[in-house]
Amino acid sequence: MTQKGSMKPVKKKKTEEPELEPLCCCEYIDRNGEKNHVATCLCDCQDLDEGCDRWITCKSLQPETCERIMDTISDRLRIPWLRGAKKVNISIIPPLVLLPVFLHVASWHFLLGVVVLTSLPVLALWYYYLTHRRKEQTLFFLSLGLFSLGYMYYVFLQEVVPKGRVGPVQLAVLTCGLFLILLALHRAKKNPGYLSNPASGDRSLSSSQLECLSRKGQEKTKGFPGADMSGSLNNRTTKDDPKGSSRMPAGSPTKAKEDWCAKCQLVRPARAWHCRICGICVRRMDHHCVCCVGESNHQAFILALLIFLLTSVYGITLTLDTICRDRSVFTALFYCPGVYANYSSALSFTCVWYSVIITAGMAYIFLIQLINISYNVTEREVQQALRQKTGRRLLCGLIVDTGQYNRGFLRNWHQFSTLGTRAFHHPAEDIV
Repeated sequence: MTQKGSMKPVKKKKTEEPELEPLCCCEYIDRNGEKNHVATCLCDCQDLDEGCDRWITCKSLQPETCERIMDTISDRLRIPWLRGAKKVNISIIPPLVLLPVFLHVASWHFLLGVVVLTSLPVLALWYYYLTHRRKEQTLFFLSLGLFSLGYMYYVFLQEVVPKGRVGPVQLAVLTCGLFLILLALHRAKKNPGYLSNPASGDRSLSSSQLECLSRKGQEKTKGFPGADMSGSLNNRTTKDDPKGSSRMPAGSPTKAKEDWCAKCQLVRPARAWHCRICGICVRRMDHHCVCCVGESNHQAFILALLIFLLTSVYGITLTLDTICRDRSVFTALFYCPGVYANYSSALSFTCVWYSVIITAGMAYIFLIQLINISYNVTEREVQQALRQKTGRRLLCGLIVDTGQYNRGFLRNWHQFSTLGTRAFHHPAEDIV
């Protein structure tokens, strides 16, 4: 029974939205929300016309104009696909075009090889600095890495295998190594341990929350009086620092404010950092290269590096043994007479040196990672310690020991082997 005078709910009429016509394979919705066609990619580009006019008349081009031109190109660069043309990331194209051209040019002459192979790492580092400074996500390095693997394998099959020095078993081992690299990279590209915003409506830390965090931090510190509960490097000092009394208590409200991420709106656990490129906090973040490396994918990243180094060294050895017979690998790498007499052997030799340069860079990264794991420190913490001139530096700065989480070689490696498992408890790294 309903009470008298009760009002019946008024049903609102649903406004029928007009159904959009399905897109054909060459049509797409551009950044302005309008339907466009792939065939009109060169039409109605005022920014590009203005830029060409200023370039012809030798006038300076504004940076804003260049950014608008690049945005227009990236929006219109599409390939036909079912139910609408798909957008292609412009950063994956340069490696696909420039790498084969550079390697073929470098195989023409020894001096060209020296110039090209020296300039390639410089250009890659310059592009990394440019994108890292602008905090932009790019697929350039992922495209460069994957295409380098594929192109080196293609040259090996086309130029080295037909010479008859590589057996089926050796080719199978090299192919299995390539597939294992791809599997490890696929695993490393997964979630590194992104922190999600807890289900709460509060957008900032209140005084009661700070007091609660302070009490929790004090209770945890009582259980571990000798451990530093801080998850940040802002107040880290070395073990032999006489100003150790100036450390801020881990459970203090100021410390809680420091661990509060205003962008992600959450309190970061110990050793978690906000990635500027991904725009989200990552649990136990190590660094960002082609992807974020954190707690959940650090092991896969190390495994991918190890498999790559073994496979690359094996492929280099097979190639040098084929094009420079009766010489050791190290000797053939620096002295292989007559290698530029044949274009096939010259291209193979150039690809060998390109692989050596890449392998040397990956070996350095692998060495640094092994050292950091042995001292239980992340690359992000090392960079923070170097900026603040804290921590203990060994071997001309190759080793940086912050002393905060170092528990000995075996325990550090045991902790690394259990990353990502919820059952393993790290008492000195509790959530702040």
